[in-house]
Amino acid sequence: MKKIFLAVLGLSSFMATAQKDFQGMAVYESKTSTAEFAKNFDGNKDMTPEMKTQIMERMKKMFEKTFVLNFDKSSSIYKEEEKLDAPGQGGGGRMMASFMGGGGTYFKNVKEKQYTVDKEVFGKEFLIKDSLPNLKWVLSDESKKIGDYTCFKATAVKEASKTDFRNFRRKKEEPKKETEEGKVDEKATSEKKEEKKTNFFAEIDMPKEVTVTAWYCPEIPVNQGPDEYWGLPGLIMEVNDGKTVIMCSKLVLNVKEKIEIKAPTGGDKVTQKEYDDIMIKKMKEMSEMGGGPGSRGGMQMRFSR
Repeated sequence: MKKIFLAVLGLSSFMATAQKDFQGMAVYESKTSTAEFAKNFDGNKDMTPEMKTQIMERMKKMFEKTFVLNFDKSSSIYKEEEKLDAPGQGGGGRMMASFMGGGGTYFKNVKEKQYTVDKEVFGKEFLIKDSLPNLKWVLSDESKKIGDYTCFKATAVKEASKTDFRNFRRKKEEPKKETEEGKVDEKATSEKKEEKKTNFFAEIDMPKEVTVTAWYCPEIPVNQGPDEYWGLPGLIMEVNDGKTVIMCSKLVLNVKEKIEIKAPTGGDKVTQKEYDDIMIKKMKEMSEMGGGPGSRGGMQMRFSR
């Protein structure tokens, strides 16, 4: 993690939080472990060690992202900072970002407990509008320093997203079926292999829940945080869900150049469940075409609703 730099105007100026024009800006660095993805290549005879290394290096860069959170007392927008040298910045990159829990502008209104996020996938624009997840945070006395701030630990269990590629885990190899004579059932084994070739979901396990650990700062009394996270008595400075760590690397309170914090408006309006159902359907179609999330065949598909 980069050395944290926290730019603050001082405690006296922070009293302006009571004013309507208060606005802050936080930069977050997000990193996702590629250890689980590396296991997907184990036993692949068609892939050389050099090829595996190149792929994992590329994925590592894709999983290292920078986001900016602009917030006031009731609302916030969270958006990735695009890098010119990042791989896959085109349509395919935006698609992969959506499959990895990102993409678009994430708007939260904690007062109304609503969120809006715009996403572009396969050339189709979606506008997801729904209620903010009501995480049941368990507060702890455990604390640590993040930059110059003392932060406190909170944990919660949330439902795992069915459309977040980072949650996918390859299934453990099942023992081969045997016939009544004790021999390997070649037919059943062949059918299983064929199913894995044509059905992406036959190869993966999806966790039902994930445990989230957050570190929040009571010194900054705003009910905000990165991504979908909110609901703690202070700005959330760090989040860890076991595979992805999001940490604040820069913080500016009472920013001079304020921006308009408002919800995105473009795209086909859907609820989160409707969006997830559409994505799952498309991933299955891609799998049947011999691809998976990010495959060329999938990118050529079009939506019809």
